[in-house]
Amino acid sequence: MTPDLWGALDWPALFFHFAALSLLSISGAITTVPDMHRFLVDQRGWMSDSQFTASIAIAQAAPGPNVLFVALMGWHAGLNAAGYAGAALGLVLAMVGIMVPSSLLAYGTARWSHVHRERRAVRAFKQGMAPVVVALLVATGWILAGAGGAGLSQVPLWILTAVTALVVWRTRVHLLWLLAAGGVAGALGWV
Repeated sequence: MTPDLWGALDWPALFFHFAALSLLSISGAITTVPDMHRFLVDQRGWMSDSQFTASIAIAQAAPGPNVLFVALMGWHAGLNAAGYAGAALGLVLAMVGIMVPSSLLAYGTARWSHVHRERRAVRAFKQGMAPVVVALLVATGWILAGAGGAGLSQVPLWILTAVTALVVWRTRVHLLWLLAAGGVAGALGWV
């Protein structure tokens, strides 16, 4: 994308979209990945599919907070739009947008819910959020798998994923052992 295509409304659009997603990021920013993909790749075309997937993979592999993938997305969108100066601005706008609204909401809500923790509605809300978080994480996995070319045609990979999820859910086998087994299976070319 050439720098002249980024008008005065594109920078605020980037900030306000991440600010809105911040308020929807139940259980972390990773749960909003499907809408980030829709906005950044499909709707606006500010990033390619490979840049989007690489941003998440690099940030998840790096030590540090889980939310670093948002910084890389802002970086790529700004870099594609206006070079390195735009990359720095995109990084700052995306990170401030994703961090500040949810932090303020979490602080206020935590104070209020602590005072009213014995109310039935507060307890019900906390219990009701668990299925929402699981559904958002499944949607995130679906988007990331599809971007990597692992659609429904990759049946062995989906079966391995389901078996791994069942083993984690129903046994006491530590997740790191399963990750190591997956690494070996990948190195041997089985998946």
